[in-house]
Amino acid sequence: MRDILPADKARRERVLAVIRDRYRTHGFDEIETPALEEYSRLHAGIGGDNEKLAYNVLRRGLDAEAIREGAGDQSALADLGLRYDLTVPLARFYASNRGQLPGVFRAIQIGPVWRAERPQKGRYRQFVQCDIDIIGDDSSRAEAELMVASLDAVDALGLEGATVRINDRRALDWMLDSFGFTGEERPGVLITIDKLDKIGPDGVAAELRERGSAAAAVDAFEAFLLRPQTMEYNPFGERQIRKALPENAPEEIVGHLVGIGEAVAAGRGATDIPLVFDPFLVRGMGYYTGTIFELAHPSVSYSLGGGGRYDGMIGRFLGQQVPAVGFSLGFERLVDLVTAGADAGERAVVLIHDADVPVAELVTHKAGLVASGARVRLERRTKNVKALLERSAADGYTEFATVATGAAELELKPLA
Repeated sequence: MRDILPADKARRERVLAVIRDRYRTHGFDEIETPALEEYSRLHAGIGGDNEKLAYNVLRRGLDAEAIREGAGDQSALADLGLRYDLTVPLARFYASNRGQLPGVFRAIQIGPVWRAERPQKGRYRQFVQCDIDIIGDDSSRAEAELMVASLDAVDALGLEGATVRINDRRALDWMLDSFGFTGEERPGVLITIDKLDKIGPDGVAAELRERGSAAAAVDAFEAFLLRPQTMEYNPFGERQIRKALPENAPEEIVGHLVGIGEAVAAGRGATDIPLVFDPFLVRGMGYYTGTIFELAHPSVSYSLGGGGRYDGMIGRFLGQQVPAVGFSLGFERLVDLVTAGADAGERAVVLIHDADVPVAELVTHKAGLVASGARVRLERRTKNVKALLERSAADGYTEFATVATGAAELELKPLA
């Protein structure tokens, strides 16, 4: 968890403003949910490993004896917890407020989340998530809207050239069934498959054998991974998808993915579809039921966001199934990449004055500049004026002037 200094805070807010603007332009409406959710919701078995990283809040009024008795049962000690993502709160929000929302609800949710991570570069215990979700639409249009809006936001931040890796959990399940893996071992198999980029086909096969998977299933999967392949380039579409999957992939799944690609291309107004089918994309959240995707950019090796379809989650709170799909931008990673400076056209002026300048004169000069649309800061002159100016420039100020007693006009100079 970090303190954010003024210059960094201003930069973060500029990035957030761009994201909000692009999302609202695409028809999404912003909501807000509490930082705290009920313990039972955060630990309903749908948050994957994030549930293990949740910060739980001790029940009020517990005495020492009650704490000792409940030591082996967290639910007896905690009734609330800090949210570890924005999807679980959104599902609860929709179930609670459905009567006041449109049939197809497009939500923006931006805010901090908390996970008891082991801190390291790029991984924090408190960080901001930027989510858009569409609830109530089970068609490929929903995925396409999310991807077009998110790619538009990334473009607006100056990170053109992003692509989306896409897969479908149903395709993964079908593929594992076709190789002979049982349903009971599927979660562990998916964990191993998710390491394919790091340990390669041989490493995946070896780990599956160590897990005790059926030899025939592992042999069939390994043979598929090591099959001869041509080096021809296939743009996103039916041919790329079918070449990446075993033979006889279900028409429904392939058609759904192809439809997403066609809709994204139309929404982007481009002939090249910025999607890449990846049959081994897993994503770890247990609530995904269909399409899953990750945002990639050629400047970095890690993803800048992702999401997927989670049609089964809202039903846990509402009692009836409601289709839902979401896309989350990795805000902290985006901030590190974006190089945008101060807001275009913003005037920000530092007025440097001696200690004997009357307060009324200082306020008058400041008021005049504020009325003209400038941002203004008053600074008393220091011995090291150069350091003062450098700090002001780092804080986003673009001009400065010195104020003497009785000065009628100010001479503004650029802060270079």
